[in-house]
Amino acid sequence: MSRARQRTPSVESVLAELRELRAGDLPVRGGTTWAYVYDSGSDSAHEVAARAYAEMLDVNGLDPTAFPSVVTLENSVVGTAAGLLGGGVPGAGIFTSGGTESCLLAVKAARDARPDVDRPQLVLPITAHPAFHKGAAYLGLEVVTTAVDEAFRADPGAVAAAVTDRTVLVVASAPSYPTGTVDPVPAIAAAAAERGVLCHVDACIGGWVLPFLPGPPPFDLAVPGVTSLSVDLHKYAYAPKGASVLLFRDRALRRKAYFAYAGWPGYPVINPTVQSAKSAGPVAAAWAVLEHVGLDGYRELARDARSALLALAGGVAGIDGLAVLGVPDSTLLAVAGSGVDVFVVADELRARGFYAQVQLALGPVPRSLHFSAHSASRSTVDDLVTALREATAAARRLGPVVVPESATAAVAAAEVSTLDEDGFAALLATSGLTFTDAAGRPSFAVVNALLETLSPPDREAVLRLFLSVLYTP
Repeated sequence: MSRARQRTPSVESVLAELRELRAGDLPVRGGTTWAYVYDSGSDSAHEVAARAYAEMLDVNGLDPTAFPSVVTLENSVVGTAAGLLGGGVPGAGIFTSGGTESCLLAVKAARDARPDVDRPQLVLPITAHPAFHKGAAYLGLEVVTTAVDEAFRADPGAVAAAVTDRTVLVVASAPSYPTGTVDPVPAIAAAAAERGVLCHVDACIGGWVLPFLPGPPPFDLAVPGVTSLSVDLHKYAYAPKGASVLLFRDRALRRKAYFAYAGWPGYPVINPTVQSAKSAGPVAAAWAVLEHVGLDGYRELARDARSALLALAGGVAGIDGLAVLGVPDSTLLAVAGSGVDVFVVADELRARGFYAQVQLALGPVPRSLHFSAHSASRSTVDDLVTALREATAAARRLGPVVVPESATAAVAAAEVSTLDEDGFAALLATSGLTFTDAAGRPSFAVVNALLETLSPPDREAVLRLFLSVLYTP
């Protein structure tokens, strides 16, 4: 018995469905999304990246002897990064999928460089990126956190005091993500070197901006004691997502980041990254954008982004109830509230067409809004300041967010760390929490306020449950 052949959807119908799905996403171009997105504003840079990515889409980066083009592309990209940030040290680096993978491999290299250390430790300022905590969790290191000063920069004295015989890596940020301040890298690197410890600089977000700005603080491999550095190309090099570089002071340390295995009867495995098989699309796209834009072009793009950031900081200074947090050394800005709830401001800002990222309070760092300026931001910053002023006024009228008693009681009654997905779904159903306001607009102020009442471990448990429920077909 024959069955009617199922009709294959056309290419256009599939793509039309994809565009329909994208309709609910934040805009990735146009300059209204001030987090997650880095837009050069250049149509030609976008086009050359897309076409280069497509050209290498099916090329497998697993085996460089099978696809030598991948070696040429990666050497070119790493060489460009080393020329900018290597301090004259010959380029020894790895192209990775992003900042988290770069940071994780830096942790692996440091751990494997000290096989004599039992229960190795990683010293991190409290403002260091969670990628290092992730690396420590994956690789079995103990994290020791250190204090920051009143400007939210890492305290070199606290870092030095935290180093023990078990410390294998010290981390500094250029800049830290929460407040956009650059840590005192020379002092931290010197403290690490004096104790014979490696020092990594997380320049994932600032590495392709700071060198192009006048008078940047010293932070790269030219600083004595800095032994590795990470920089993301899918941020301010404006390559598509999936592009970062991890640089090392020497090749011996880089080899410690590699993984090799020949104890099975299959092909010999040698991987420079966590991934094995991978598309060569990201490295081709990064190479194409670097070639197309050039260093002079990046200097202009960096100055555009910095100009937008300073304009936003000036605008915030003129809004009653808001204040800049810390010192914005590059293109990131944190905004705290005084007499106004920034969680409510974030929702009101989104309703006015702009997106800022909410940051929860922790220790001495209050709750805040995060803004990442990029080149395209220059065309929207004046409108953003206007929207931020209106959003702040609306938040003042509405008052601070109030977590429903039902939500507080439900969370208090639940043992958050032991909940499963069904229990979490039941908690949401009985708590009165919603992710929209009365008008049906996205609203997360209450949820963020409730999260802030929890300890960091309980916050993490809730976030795991939320993600698991979200990604259930």
